[in-house]
Amino acid sequence: MSKIRFVASDGLPGLAASLAKGGRRVLVPVEKPAASKPSVVFAPYEPGVKMTLAKATVPPKEAVLPECETLMTFQKSRDPADLNQTTLALTAVEEGVPTVVFACRPCDARGFAALDKPFLEGLYADPYYKARREKLTVASLTCATGCETCFCHWVGGGPTSPIGSDVLITEIEGGYVLQAMTPKGEELLEASGLPDGADKFPLAEAARKAAWASLVPAPDLTAARESLKAMFEDTAFWEAETARCLSCGACTYFCPTCYCFNITDEGEPQSPCGGRRLRSWDNCMSSLYTREASGHNPRPEKYQRMRNRVSHKFWTYPENWGPYLCSGCGRCITNCPVCLDIRAIVLDAVAAAKGKV
Repeated sequence: MSKIRFVASDGLPGLAASLAKGGRRVLVPVEKPAASKPSVVFAPYEPGVKMTLAKATVPPKEAVLPECETLMTFQKSRDPADLNQTTLALTAVEEGVPTVVFACRPCDARGFAALDKPFLEGLYADPYYKARREKLTVASLTCATGCETCFCHWVGGGPTSPIGSDVLITEIEGGYVLQAMTPKGEELLEASGLPDGADKFPLAEAARKAAWASLVPAPDLTAARESLKAMFEDTAFWEAETARCLSCGACTYFCPTCYCFNITDEGEPQSPCGGRRLRSWDNCMSSLYTREASGHNPRPEKYQRMRNRVSHKFWTYPENWGPYLCSGCGRCITNCPVCLDIRAIVLDAVAAAKGKV
């Protein structure tokens, strides 16, 4: 059996505090007030920070893929002996701070596993992503029940799925059972100082089974890939499915598996400060995303952009990597201002394609 530890009901904040010692960054869910409704975001643990165990409004994706990061700095200098000769100095910035994502959900952890495929397992590993990922430990809090907008079990996950997690935390009466799922998780629990919890593991197993029993049975999505391929050129279908879409991009920014980004340079290389190259999150639902320098845009219509997004998650990514590019967290549903539901789009495509496949 893997390493098992137990912590009392009020002990998780103390555990986060102990993990934050020694220069380790610990990202915990905290509530942020807002005019309309509060949001839950991941923030570095500090003394006095009041963490919550509510599901975060936004995923902890920024731990490995920041909203904006400096890839390199650059500066030109002239040879004093020959002013026509210039040298361009480049300095790569690869940051990798030991980090623990604490009390995220299994769908969030599965997001890290989905990002690993293109960033680490392609022809070239992304050095910036790799530097952060190698120093990341993920401790996930399993869900006690399903909810209306979650569909993790549709796409190969579940309320207690271990995919992407180094430690699984399960609530039982009187506290939490922590189970190591990887060598990183074993190392974290070994250093935690928590008492052994093997005798309480049966209670954790029972809680996990109850979580699965609370779920509504998932539909069969095995035909999704071929169905989306068959419906790809059906303009009328996609226009009808996306008629309400505002192209606001909320579905992409709240997604734990979306990884579209833009590269920009800012500054002046010949100034004393030089310049820097930035990588920032981008939004494939924006009409500007695919617009070329010539002015041509291969996806000018919103139905084309939504078609691309849904097809990527349930057709082309699985074709290349195996699993879906979706962890079923439901954030794209809960945060959509017009209540578009990606589940309905996929099921509609499967139904509409029956006569075409």
